[in-house]
Amino acid sequence: MKLSGAPAFLFYLSWLWAAARVRLDRRASITGTPDVENEGNTQYKTNITLNDKVFEVLIDTGSSDLYVVGDVPGAKDTGKTGSVTYAIGSTKGPIKTATLGFEGFTIKDQAFIEQAPDSQHTEGDGIIGLGPGSSSNVQDEIDNSSGDAPLDRIFRQNTTTPNYITVLLGRNNDPTDTFAGDFTIGETVDPYGNITSQPKLPVTDSSSGQHWTTLMDKNGIIGPDGQRINTTKRATGNRLNVMFDTGFTFPQVSNNIANNIYGRVPGAKLANVTGIGSPIWTLPCDTELNISFVFSNVVIPVHPLDTVTDAFHGDDDANGNPTCVGAFQPIILKNQGFDIILGMSFLRNAYLLIDFGDFVDGSLSKVGDPFIQLLSITEPVEAHNDFVQCVSVRQRRGLGSKYKIYIIVGSVVAGFIILTLIVAVSYRASSKRRYRRLNEPVPEGLPSYGRPPAQRY
Repeated sequence: MKLSGAPAFLFYLSWLWAAARVRLDRRASITGTPDVENEGNTQYKTNITLNDKVFEVLIDTGSSDLYVVGDVPGAKDTGKTGSVTYAIGSTKGPIKTATLGFEGFTIKDQAFIEQAPDSQHTEGDGIIGLGPGSSSNVQDEIDNSSGDAPLDRIFRQNTTTPNYITVLLGRNNDPTDTFAGDFTIGETVDPYGNITSQPKLPVTDSSSGQHWTTLMDKNGIIGPDGQRINTTKRATGNRLNVMFDTGFTFPQVSNNIANNIYGRVPGAKLANVTGIGSPIWTLPCDTELNISFVFSNVVIPVHPLDTVTDAFHGDDDANGNPTCVGAFQPIILKNQGFDIILGMSFLRNAYLLIDFGDFVDGSLSKVGDPFIQLLSITEPVEAHNDFVQCVSVRQRRGLGSKYKIYIIVGSVVAGFIILTLIVAVSYRASSKRRYRRLNEPVPEGLPSYGRPPAQRY
C-alpha cells in the first residue's frame, strides 16, 4: 500500500514492533553446500539418483510419493500402477523399484512411479513427496513396507538419524542474500541451529489425508495497517488450521484475508492472470505491503517482495504501467481439513523444521508426537531496504514490457533493411564477376570471431 507521511510511518512502526517480539536472524553467512535450486521463486528442486541416473525433482511437503519422468535403467516392475493428482497436474505410470540416492542416503528397492514423457511431463523431471507416509498412494497399492515413502525408508534404516527434515528457501533477485535454498535430513543448516529451541507446534489431524498442518494463533495475521485480521473460526477454537506446502508457489488464503491484505490498495483489483489458474489480486509493482503471521506468540514477518511479487505480471494499469500480483491468493478450500496453505512466498521467510515423530511407518518404538518448528529469518529494516532497491528494477522491467511491441517492430524493420542492403551488395558484386576460372585461387574466408551475440529485447 503506497502511503506517505504520518500513516506510512505508523504502519512501518507497527510492523517493526510486532517483529521485535522475537529475535530475528539474517540469511547471510549460511554455511554448507546448498542442495536446492530456485527456479524463479516458483519451484524449488534438488537432484536424486535412481540406479545412478540423475533426476531433478521438485521438493514437495504437500505430497508423499516419488515419481520421475523417463526410463530408469534396470528398475524392477512391481506389476502395480500408481497415480497421484496434484493441485496442478497429475502423474500415472507403473510402480517400479530401484536404488535411490538422496541427500547422501542410499535406499535399495525404493518404490516410485515411472511417468512416461509427454507434453505435460519433461524427461528427467519429477517430484519427491516429503509429506507423511500415511498419505502415500504408492503405499496403498503395494500394501506393505516395501512401498513406503522415501523418508520413512531413510528413518527406519538409519536409526541414529533424527526423524526430522528442514527446509530453507532462498529468494531470487534478493539484493542482499543470494542463497538459493537448502534441504536437510536429521540436521540443521548453519547458522540456524537454534530452530530446535523454537516452540513445538503440534501436527493436527486432517480429514482428507494427513498433511503437515498446525494451528495458527487466534487472529494470527497482522495486516498492512498493523492490525490483526479477524480470522475467527469456531470449529477449531477460533484458530485456523494451516498447512505448510513447499510445492505451492502462492499461499492460499480465504477471500476475507486476501481482501484485508490487498483490497485497500489504490489500483488493486482481482483479475485473471496468464499462467495462474484462478483469480489473483493485481496491483502496482511499487506497492510495499508488510504483513506477519503469528504461531505460538512468535511473529514471522513476510518480506514485501514476497507479499507483492513480480514472478507474474497482470495487465497494464490505466497509465500503461505494469502490475504485479499479490502472492497470497484468495481461494475457497472445501472439506480439506485445513484453512490456509502457506506455500513458497511464506516459507522464504521462515526456516521450517518438521519432526515426523511416530508418523514413520514401522517404527519399533515410540519417538514422540510429530511437530513443526518455525524460525523467523526476515529482518524488517533489511527487507524494506531490499524492496526499495528492487522497485527500480521492477519498473525498468515493466518499461521494457510496455514498449516491447515497438522494439520488436523496430527490430524487424531494421533487420529487413539490413537484409535488403546485403542482397543488393551481393548482387552488385556477383554482376561484376559472374564466373571464375578453374585455375584461379579460391578467395580466403573472412576471419572468424565466434558466434554472433544474441539480441536481447
